Amino acid sequence: MNTLQPTLKPFKWNPIPKPKTQINPIKSQSAGKIKRTVLTKEGKTKLNISPDRDFYAYPRFVTHVDNTFIHTLTNLYRNRLTPEFEILDLMSSWVSHLPKEVNYNKVVGHGLNAQELAKNSRLDYFVVKDLNQDQNFEFDDASFDAVLCTVSVQYLQEPEKVFAEVFRLLRPGGVFIVSFSNRMFYDKAVGAWREGTGYGRVQLVVQYFQCVDGFTEPEVVRKLGDGKTGDGSVFGWVKGVLGLLSGSDPFYAVIAYKNFKPIYD
Repeated sequence: MNTLQPTLKPFKWNPIPKPKTQINPIKSQSAGKIKRTVLTKEGKTKLNISPDRDFYAYPRFVTHVDNTFIHTLTNLYRNRLTPEFEILDLMSSWVSHLPKEVNYNKVVGHGLNAQELAKNSRLDYFVVKDLNQDQNFEFDDASFDAVLCTVSVQYLQEPEKVFAEVFRLLRPGGVFIVSFSNRMFYDKAVGAWREGTGYGRVQLVVQYFQCVDGFTEPEVVRKLGDGKTGDGSVFGWVKGVLGLLSGSDPFYAVIAYKNFKPIYD
């Protein structure tokens, strides 16, 4: 039986009191400016139109990608994230795939299932929010050094607004790492994702970054394994379900920074 950690509770919004010596408070910045829309009405469509909160109401204590993918992702985090970082793990679950040996300054989780998030030992606290209904967080501007989104970007119906909000939440030089494979809950993925190939999905995420003014040019990391996992199409997905394909999951990550890419010694 899975049990919840008794010390981890959903985050409650409590305003942080400002120092009494503060005379001229910094004005709140708006989310990043959206230059253009990426998804069409058809591209946002899901086969399963039931509320996402209902779909994710039951916890799934499983990993949605294989160990090779997870190993590659953890190494990427090891190379891109430093211990002093404050991190937002967007659309997270019961595991964050962060390197075990690194203790980050703070890790905040977000998702749709409180039981999954409560089981995630890497989180200092978490928030539950449906990003397809509300794209605005109540965190202060420039609250995080890094935002992560792992194998979940395919479910966003308002990706432009979400990426703009991430831009607001990041500190200057902060990094947004979006990773994904060819796996998905097919009926919950948006049409533009379902109908795409591996290459097309990479370009779609690149466009999500490019539609928000202020992100650096996106960097793409690919690791395609042994080539036996299909091309991410509906036919490849069906073959995978039927066990007609074997091999490691392809790894894709699209990475960009707010305003500039910092150089560390």
